[in-house]
Amino acid sequence: MEKGRENFLEAIVNAISPSGFEEEAVRVWADRAKKYADRVYTDYHGNAIAVLNEGKEPRVMLAGHIDEIGYMITYVDENGYLYFSTIGGVDPQIAQGQRIWIKGKDGSRILGVIGKKAIHLLDEEERKRVPKFKDMWIDIGANNRDEVFEKIEIGTCAVNAQIYERLFNGNVVARGFDDRVGSFIALESLIELSKIKGELSTSVYAVATVQEEVGLRGARTSAFAIDPHIGIAVDVTHTADQPGVEKKVIGDLKLGSGPIIARGPNISPKVFEKLVQTAKELNIPYQIEPEPYATGTDANVIQLTRSGVATGLVSVPNRYMHTPCEVVNLSDLDNIINLLASFVQRIKSKDEFILYNL
Repeated sequence: MEKGRENFLEAIVNAISPSGFEEEAVRVWADRAKKYADRVYTDYHGNAIAVLNEGKEPRVMLAGHIDEIGYMITYVDENGYLYFSTIGGVDPQIAQGQRIWIKGKDGSRILGVIGKKAIHLLDEEERKRVPKFKDMWIDIGANNRDEVFEKIEIGTCAVNAQIYERLFNGNVVARGFDDRVGSFIALESLIELSKIKGELSTSVYAVATVQEEVGLRGARTSAFAIDPHIGIAVDVTHTADQPGVEKKVIGDLKLGSGPIIARGPNISPKVFEKLVQTAKELNIPYQIEPEPYATGTDANVIQLTRSGVATGLVSVPNRYMHTPCEVVNLSDLDNIINLLASFVQRIKSKDEFILYNL
């Protein structure tokens, strides 16, 4: 991956961005978008939108959600211990013993730890139980409640204190690739298209959607406003190339084996076919993910916008989703960017995506 592109990826996944608190990551995204898009703006919901060729039809929307799972501070006791609830689907078996960053009043990151009774002090029944969040606490080293409130407000957010790092073979690890990597791909695809924008028959809207982890909310509002003819959601999906995951359940999906193109009722057959055709023409490796129901992604609400949108879903192979150590492969990201930019370049008319010619 080209260095400037990877620097952007690192910056966006290192930003604090749980649902409802996406501003830090949105600013990173928008700062890069302004160098390439014709217009960059945000809406009342907090979605960030970058546009090429505004006014042309068909309108193509490339969407990746920029929020992540996290925590919210709900109470502080007299001894300065903080209690919390979760934002999105946090695994209680992973949370204990983690270092976290809490968003301070002044925007700073305040380091804390999610405390845990030492194994030596657990009785036999306690060792068998999955911990509950209501029984967990955060320790920032404070002596009392007043000391906490000097820096932290009730209702502020927190995330696991993990950053972007490289592993072997082009694999990288970070907190929250789900789905800052999707918003990254949407914008990088627009950047590729900006090099040939005069040749495009379409307008292109790259969207960093908010609040996906709490109900696909930002994609619903941004798609309504944009009113796209074609919409591609970019998200992450599970792989079967790890211990304990069965291929017969999720398919033979692997890290480093290319974009994962979804197929099913949430997906326009015309979009699916054009994505696959584009991948074949360019010798881009790809994988197919069967999705027999509505997907739990932005594609679900994009498809149902207004009178309907020709929708696709392209996913990044991802190990260890919703943990502080999600793993993706850089070649997969480059291949998805190439696929989406080439797909959009090949669109000539919205009529291509009418499902049945009666």
